[in-house]
Amino acid sequence: MNRFYGIGVGPGDPELLTLKAIRILKEAEYLFIPKSKDNSMAKNIVSEYIKDREIIELEFPMGEDNSNRYREAAKDIEEKLLKGNAAFITLGDPMTYSTYIYLYRELKTLGIKVETIPGINAYSASASRLNIPLAIKSESIYITDSIPPKAVLDEVETVCIFKCNRRKKEIIEILREKKFKFYLIKRVSHIDEEIISDIDEMLKIDDYMSIIIGRK
Repeated sequence: MNRFYGIGVGPGDPELLTLKAIRILKEAEYLFIPKSKDNSMAKNIVSEYIKDREIIELEFPMGEDNSNRYREAAKDIEEKLLKGNAAFITLGDPMTYSTYIYLYRELKTLGIKVETIPGINAYSASASRLNIPLAIKSESIYITDSIPPKAVLDEVETVCIFKCNRRKKEIIEILREKKFKFYLIKRVSHIDEEIISDIDEMLKIDDYMSIIIGRK
């Protein structure tokens, strides 16, 4: 059987694609992408490298139980692999808060050979844009997609919070209490990127593709 690739395409800037990701995108006969309500950001990132590819959209509605959809998607991928190599693209890194993880599990149950290609994730891209170190020797980082526990914040120097838009006010309050200096980065490396340090402005932002990074 041919090979399936899970490819991280980075946070937004096409120049942050890895060379390996570009090579595989050019070689794969079939490309699976998560269906988007608007223009797919992941698809836009790789558009230069997927001309003349057969593109199959997979629908995984946010906030729903997609267990059956992952199983059906895995079967669709298995069918295409009889004809050629296939790839699935996802924003950021495939193994960090990604839909791909659930799809990968279903593919493994079918015995499909999978290779995962890492991508630059939002927190490392954001730290670079801010010129803030994530960790120096002996320091600790906490990465989450929910409200960080106060006890954890007492023990770490840096915190990175994905999907911060859901409970932003509570997150900001706890970071202030624990004396973190923090920033909200909307759509890092994208054309409409914003870096915000003012709390009032942070609270006005309503964008799923936002992350908060805090450092003591």
